[in-house]
Amino acid sequence: MLPQAFLEKMQTLLKNEYPDFAACFDRPAYKSLRINRLKGTAQTFKSYVNWNLEPVLWCEDGFYYGDDIQPGKHPYHETGAYYIQEASAMLPAVLLDAQPGEKVLDLCAAPGGKSTEIASAMQNKGLLICNEIIPNRARILSENIERMGIRNALVTNESPDRLARKFPGYFDRIMVDAPCSGEGMFRKNDEACAEWSEENSTLCHYRQMEILNNAAKMLSSGGRIVYSTCTFSPSENENTIYQFLKEHPDFSVIKPALSRPEFDTGHFDWIEEKDLDINYQCQIENCIRLWPHQLKGEGHFAVVLEKTSQESDNPKIKLEKGISEKNFKEFFEFQKNYLNSPLEGLFTKFGNQLYLLPKQTPDLSGLKVLRPGLHLGTLLKNRFEPSHALALSLSKHDVRQSCSVDLNTAALYLNGQTFSFDQGKGWYLISVDGYSLGWGKCNGGIMKNHYPKGLRKNI
Repeated sequence: MLPQAFLEKMQTLLKNEYPDFAACFDRPAYKSLRINRLKGTAQTFKSYVNWNLEPVLWCEDGFYYGDDIQPGKHPYHETGAYYIQEASAMLPAVLLDAQPGEKVLDLCAAPGGKSTEIASAMQNKGLLICNEIIPNRARILSENIERMGIRNALVTNESPDRLARKFPGYFDRIMVDAPCSGEGMFRKNDEACAEWSEENSTLCHYRQMEILNNAAKMLSSGGRIVYSTCTFSPSENENTIYQFLKEHPDFSVIKPALSRPEFDTGHFDWIEEKDLDINYQCQIENCIRLWPHQLKGEGHFAVVLEKTSQESDNPKIKLEKGISEKNFKEFFEFQKNYLNSPLEGLFTKFGNQLYLLPKQTPDLSGLKVLRPGLHLGTLLKNRFEPSHALALSLSKHDVRQSCSVDLNTAALYLNGQTFSFDQGKGWYLISVDGYSLGWGKCNGGIMKNHYPKGLRKNI
């Protein structure tokens, strides 16, 4: 049951469109996924599956699928070949338009849909910091970063204000997918519907302002912030942006290059404030609204904010130095024997766990870091044991020994089973249709299973 106060508010806002809006809640939500470009193209993926996939019009890697498909139970899901993501939620990362080599921050990143989409665009080049303030959600975020095979991402568990003090004027692009009242997810999320209230929406507005203000401090001149919510509430959308623009004259809303007839604009007349400054109307109308009765997706709001000041930032940010090669010689022996090319970056160690950081990673001291780059593996006495994260970041072309399996064997592997294999000894990258599943170690004609026990499942 939708809250009555919510329905009355929407009727006031939408007027003649309200009946169509209300009717969409009686229809099932659309299901969609996004192909992970780090693992291969959409064209290649579609050549492997006999799925009826319909394109998401605003995301070239996005596709709708039907009730007859269960992508979460397919072996490809465990390879990170795709991310199950609501179609409207794909738009903000498209608008962010992150480029390889840039420094990018996803400030409210869990569970990782937008972070993994940003990483796909960056192609493992540059630095991506994915932050989540709630610890258990940050752990889920870290797991999704690993599954998608991302090499250039760090996961932090910090408040925006602590990050702002650490990284003034540092990032080229920042994603702010702000915590909100979730009205746009009512069709999919009964919990959001049950927790809704106008008071909570007001609290969200103040929280959003605080987050945006901290994001502004971390953005370099000429940089871009994409602010998004999954709510219809004007107080959390147009009003938040209006207040932000008034407080930050060095920012402006830019009209996105992506435009579609099913996209609505921001509504200046929905801002509840006396003496509105008409000079901001054009900027508010450059915002994008997605309505579930106008397109195949849920409710969303997105806006591109550009820092227009020409001042020189030159932030004095210390860089991570990494550790000496003598501290992980076991890894170099593994790399020489099993990888076709050396991995590049900064190496760091936590206990006996070895990680690879992107070059030019800023000093992380004083921050709560859950994932300090790509987890390479465990340094043991006179040997190195590669991690599952490393396997998922590689393809069979990156390793000297690989083992391709069919879907049936892949399902058995994901369940932790061994299988016969009559090639040479040592580590093998197990893959299905070119998508990496994990490690196996061959000995005596048996491929021993090194898929993590905590991830094993029946598929």
